[in-house]
Amino acid sequence: MPIPSLGRWHMSAEWERHSRCWVGWPSCAGAWPGGLEAAKAALAELAQTIAAFEPVTVVCTPDDAVDASLACGAGIQVLPLDIGHGWLRRTGPSFLINETGGIAGVSWLAGGGGNGAEAHDADATIGRRILDHLTLPCYRTPLFLNGSALSVDGAGAVMVTEQCLLNDPRTAGLSRAEIEQHLKCCTGASTVIWLGTGCEWADNGGLVEDVACFAAPGVVLALTTDDPLDENFPALQDNLDRLKKARDAHGRPLEVVTVHQPARRPRDNGSGRLSMSYTNLYLPNDAVILPGFGDAADQEARRTLRKLFPQREVIQLPAHDFAAAGAGIHSLTLHQPVAFALPYDPVI
Repeated sequence: MPIPSLGRWHMSAEWERHSRCWVGWPSCAGAWPGGLEAAKAALAELAQTIAAFEPVTVVCTPDDAVDASLACGAGIQVLPLDIGHGWLRRTGPSFLINETGGIAGVSWLAGGGGNGAEAHDADATIGRRILDHLTLPCYRTPLFLNGSALSVDGAGAVMVTEQCLLNDPRTAGLSRAEIEQHLKCCTGASTVIWLGTGCEWADNGGLVEDVACFAAPGVVLALTTDDPLDENFPALQDNLDRLKKARDAHGRPLEVVTVHQPARRPRDNGSGRLSMSYTNLYLPNDAVILPGFGDAADQEARRTLRKLFPQREVIQLPAHDFAAAGAGIHSLTLHQPVAFALPYDPVI
């Protein structure tokens, strides 16, 4: 189905209440440089941690159903579906809600892996198949992106990067204005905030989740570095400059909260820098699941997130296996919002 008219549906902010979290079970060995067993152990720990705050469904290939169920334990639902990389933020649907309590989803044209991993056929259809399982409407869009490419504030603003949305050859026929209009229809937003590029490790095309995310309406958590010799310094500084000039859907300046990136660490195979960012996090009900990298910046990140979310429990999980795959906690998790009437008044 085509995307519904602007204002009828919108994407809820990630800190709003969830009915469920979706996580994909590792099955593509090529996507996990640290090995499948280490990846499965890390995903099981992530699923168990989130399950303390909200229901979790792990999607896995039928052959992995017993393995995933045993690893994740009681209380975590396992759904056997053919799955590729399993990074459901990037391959699964983005959920939409409306003011009358309805829920639907956008199935993007491009899912994907990372770290140079080739796309898997199942990635192209997993979004629609999850929505079919839930018997929810599935809307289509001509944009080639995924849920890791955008962040919404639930109050009319969506944040993206030019690198991700404007440099994809598959959308070369669309103007910037046309891309903005499709974004607004997909998210229910009325304002698009454009950042520049992602980080040096971003072989994923400069997804916004690695450089910034909304933490509240009008509040952005942004990755930064104080080292002018760091290869990420120009991009991160440019993004900060853009955020300082940006306005939310009501014309108000943004509050920008910064968090320092971890120190540079090469990938195990020596091919570039590990994908390590504290903005690549997950917000289950009443908690913050924050990546930890065994870096001196971990403690500062915890303090920053506790100030941003004083009513939530902040939990830091080891994320090296995710970083080695070019992913993060946000990339691997997909929130399903609670469907209930919301006092949402889009600014059109």
